[in-house]
Amino acid sequence: MDTGSARNVVLVHGGFVDGSGWRGVYDLLTRDGHRVAVVQNPTLSLEGDVAATRRIIDAQDGPVVLVGHSYGGAVITEAGTHPNVDALVYIAAFAPDAGESVNTLIVDPPPGAPVPPILPPTEGFLFLDREKFHASFAGDLPAEQAAFMADSQVPWGVDALGGSITEPAWRAKPSWYLIATDDKMIPPPAQHAMSQRAGSTVVEVAGSHSIYVSQPAAVAALIQQAAAAIVAG
Repeated sequence: MDTGSARNVVLVHGGFVDGSGWRGVYDLLTRDGHRVAVVQNPTLSLEGDVAATRRIIDAQDGPVVLVGHSYGGAVITEAGTHPNVDALVYIAAFAPDAGESVNTLIVDPPPGAPVPPILPPTEGFLFLDREKFHASFAGDLPAEQAAFMADSQVPWGVDALGGSITEPAWRAKPSWYLIATDDKMIPPPAQHAMSQRAGSTVVEVAGSHSIYVSQPAAVAALIQQAAAAIVAG
């Protein structure tokens, strides 16, 4: 590994999935010498997921590059104020401002944007329609892999979507953003708007919402860019 880049990376997953989707990114980063930790969010509330993330940040031995996919972007926006976090990386993710939540960001989608096939809540939890999971969430993954992801969904608590940001870390810390140009969950125009507002360094990659699974090399490369920039100052 290049000794001129930050060593610690913390990966934060989004809704409907768990941390195992980061395996490809994890393998590439650890091979390059990074110390990588994967947060397993309960996805019951934003507050709980931020606490889980901060516990993992506390366990690292130096500066951290904090990475979030999808709803994980809201988590890192709130948790990223931790003093050990030096950079934020958003992967097709929400980047809310103060007072905003996932709910407020999705209430008014861009004209013509696909509507994610989220089923009505059941006892306070959300699932994606299994039959539409492949097309909406994982369009560039093999059908068998998408079917497994659909059948192993993690219930997403409605309280997590309603959790509001108090102090957005991106207002004080540098950020990077990967826009997935074929995303059917978070419309690319919304990703453009959020990344521009945050002043992020942006890359665009053709891929689905599951780009962190389908194109781990592109994701790892952006994280490495952020890690190198921290040290370069």
